[in-house]
Amino acid sequence: MTLPRPPASALIVTVCTWELTIPASRSLKEKRAVLRSLKDRLAKMNVSVAESALQNVRDRAQLSVAFLAAHAAQADSVLSAVDRLVEGVRGVRVVAQSTERY
Repeated sequence: MTLPRPPASALIVTVCTWELTIPASRSLKEKRAVLRSLKDRLAKMNVSVAESALQNVRDRAQLSVAFLAAHAAQADSVLSAVDRLVEGVRGVRVVAQSTERY
């Protein structure tokens, strides 16, 4: 038995991007260690995560997260939790953040 699918227009796609600075990073290896830990923690929240730019800059990063939600309240809740996690990482400062919904 297959369950009826909700209309495609009912799903909300949210994409959030943070530009980060990692002041203590002295090499790309140190930067990637910090980002790997953050990406692993974000992935446990059932969101897709990727380093979306600045891959070869040792002390800066751009990280993007995307997820689907059934309604706006759920999207707000997930986004809030993800944002708190990113903001709370020791040794990482958020320089800029943008969010888009479709």
